[in-house]
Amino acid sequence: MKATGRNPEGLNSLFVPFIIGLAFIESLVLYALVIAFILLAKV
Repeated sequence: MKATGRNPEGLNSLFVPFIIGLAFIESLVLYALVIAFILLAKV
């Protein structure tokens, strides 16, 4: 946050990778849930 306060124009260069990272993490969580339900259904 200190770097963003000193250079507010750098926020745009960090925003897109941040959103892409969040989307990637969310997709991994959804895949893990699907795999967990598949494994539970087999038991």
